[in-house]
Amino acid sequence: MLTVSQLASKFGISRATVLYYERKGLLFPASRSDNGYRWYGEVQVRMLEDILAYRSFGLPVSKLIDLVNRKDSVAQARILREQFTALEKEIHVLRQQQKAIVQLLEQPALLEKKMVTKDRWVEIMQAAGLSDQDMINWHKKFEAMEPDEHQKFLESLAITPEEIKKIRKF
Repeated sequence: MLTVSQLASKFGISRATVLYYERKGLLFPASRSDNGYRWYGEVQVRMLEDILAYRSFGLPVSKLIDLVNRKDSVAQARILREQFTALEKEIHVLRQQQKAIVQLLEQPALLEKKMVTKDRWVEIMQAAGLSDQDMINWHKKFEAMEPDEHQKFLESLAITPEEIKKIRKF
């Protein structure tokens, strides 16, 4: 039998994560000692393995109850198909973003000489298949990952400071 801390350590997760899964109704201790310690056995270890595997597929915790309880195979299949479809869409968007970047990289002088305007950049992104929402998401990720470089990029497109502020607030 393992304590919460031992179980967490075994899987390389925090103690708080194990307790969170308990609060969400996904993982319960096999027993509790008189002093309130939670004890987890092999069944709970296998359950946590399943939870972490499903989480690694990008599934939100809210979708895991039907999967880990294995009571409704139709619901399980539906949830996994939905996640597969969501991942396919995300991969498609990422491929479109890659194409846009490749197009720009093929002509780096355009950015260096400030020859790419906002309108031209939008054309490139649209040609790569990105929707308006995809472009907003692209800016959100750029801002989150490299805020200073995002600022420089927007300035290179000769966008007004007011519009840059608006874009960066996405």
